[in-house]
Amino acid sequence: MIVFNLTCSNDHSFEGWFSSAADFDRQQQKTQLNCPLCGSTDVNKGLHAPYINSGSAPQLPKRKEAPRDASGQYINIADEVTKAIELLLANTEDVGNEFPEEARKIHYQEAPERKIRGNASREEVEEMREEGIEVVAVPVPRHLLDKPH
Repeated sequence: MIVFNLTCSNDHSFEGWFSSAADFDRQQQKTQLNCPLCGSTDVNKGLHAPYINSGSAPQLPKRKEAPRDASGQYINIADEVTKAIELLLANTEDVGNEFPEEARKIHYQEAPERKIRGNASREEVEEMREEGIEVVAVPVPRHLLDKPH
């Protein structure tokens, strides 16, 4: 097991655990890695100190490798995180690609206050934040997007 410090194109830092450096490379090439803060798939290794196993620490049992299809990347999401995302999806209105426009209407009190979700480009998110609109990017697993809410 190897741990890398990762960064996304938006300079968010986070950790990634991989079975090998080659496993990281494979997932990066297939854009299976994404930032937990903004969802960016432009993820690279940051500076990190290598860990060398001296043999004194107990060895963890080998785990089964996740399926190689795209849906398999979410197989190890904690139940609590999945429940939180399902709760978010169930209690927000999906406004789709109209998200930036609708968020601005709510912010400027041109539309009724309500909880919304939808799609926005990185640039649109930055513009909304500059206007003082609180926006949070939540990467939602594909299998949860396909469920009716």
